[in-house]
Amino acid sequence: MVEYDDRTALLVVDVQNDFADPGGSLYVTGAERVVDAVNREIDRASAASAFIVYTQDWHPESTPHFEKDGGVWPVHCVGGTRGAELHPALRVFPGSEVVRKGTRGEDGYSGFSVRDPESGDVRATELDAVLERRGIERVVVAGLATDYCVKETALDAVRRGLATTVLRAAVAAVDLEEGDGERALAEVAAAGATVTES
Repeated sequence: MVEYDDRTALLVVDVQNDFADPGGSLYVTGAERVVDAVNREIDRASAASAFIVYTQDWHPESTPHFEKDGGVWPVHCVGGTRGAELHPALRVFPGSEVVRKGTRGEDGYSGFSVRDPESGDVRATELDAVLERRGIERVVVAGLATDYCVKETALDAVRRGLATTVLRAAVAAVDLEEGDGERALAEVAAAGATVTES
């Protein structure tokens, strides 16, 4: 079981209505289970004075990220809409941080960085600075979806020298191709992250 302390951050990745609600535009199967599992981790982290950060996709109405504008994804998590809001059953504690990504139309897979879908240019989000201010040395990653935003957030955390754990019981995959979620977990483990049930 993961141990939390004040040098550990729980990164709650994209538990938003468009991903976690069955009526969402990019619903991830099994997301209801993930919300419950993430809430248990939030309670444990909070009780141990760990830092909690929530990430949100927060796209403009038009972006090359969306299928209608030449990308691969249906319109989702448009800033200011219900779909972009954190799931109403998700616990959000006072004093936690919210980091929004994709706000300028970029691909926002990682909580740490965004990529311009046309030029390929990558820039950092505010997550690095938020964790550095808190003296965070370890991160625990949970949320949606295993094969995209969870994977990329975990890989970026490892690249930044953070001890990184992904909670298998608190993630779910899109699985555009069968097995994508398991392959994503294998990739983060190969990169140096720990993948654990709880």
